[in-house]
Amino acid sequence: MARRFENMVVIVTGGSQGVGAATARAFAREGARLVLAARGGELLAALAGELGGFTDVMTVELDVTDRAGCRRLLEDAQRRFGRMDILVNNAGCHARGPVETVEPDDIARMVEVNLVAPLYLMRLALPYLAQRGGSIVNVASLNGVAPMAGAATYSATKVALRHFSRALADELEGRNVRVSLVSPAGIETGFLLNEIDTVDDIVFSQPMSTPERVAEAILEAAEGGAVETFIPRMTARLAFAMLLLPGLARRVRPRLRAKGARVKERYRARLRRD
Repeated sequence: MARRFENMVVIVTGGSQGVGAATARAFAREGARLVLAARGGELLAALAGELGGFTDVMTVELDVTDRAGCRRLLEDAQRRFGRMDILVNNAGCHARGPVETVEPDDIARMVEVNLVAPLYLMRLALPYLAQRGGSIVNVASLNGVAPMAGAATYSATKVALRHFSRALADELEGRNVRVSLVSPAGIETGFLLNEIDTVDDIVFSQPMSTPERVAEAILEAAEGGAVETFIPRMTARLAFAMLLLPGLARRVRPRLRAKGARVKERYRARLRRD
């Protein structure tokens, strides 16, 4: 059976764990060669050891706020593989809490990691991707649809990433580079669960996605799917409704938080058992 991404070269930022690692595994199963970038060298090495037996894996220890490092990432990938087919901007960070409690440097870092870095990498990658035709997939968030208290900066970076991506997709329409977004709600990863006490209860009121589900959406987008994919769809409908109807949002938030608090306790109990 033909594999969807046979011999294609896929770059994944934040590629050492969570959604990034699940995405790497999914692309590897479909025949892709991988360039995995992340700050965690040990985790990258472990994943490369897992996947290196059946595909080519290049790892780069990189903080995506390092612009010279981002440039070297693409140059080195092109030098090693001679091509570049897909860029997945997955790296992200979130310092949670009311704005007045978040350190100013943490606000700046969220903007640099979640917004500046993917924009910079997209611009750098376009000439490489245009050589053969390719795809950019940006991992956004439903916080980029309906902003949430305690996540003001994170929400702002994700809505800006959504708007930039959709505008770039329009600019490139009819050419051989596609731009897509995958916008999930809560995901069962350490990004959320390792900081469960600081996560707003409302997040847990909606069904959680697995990293594997988000990874499959990323592959579908890279293959030529919709400009934006929302996960889960019902949560996306609720997010749009709350954005467009502020009165409704004020009424339903207390009930959603109460429901989410009960679900969060079940997650806490599971984490204690594990």
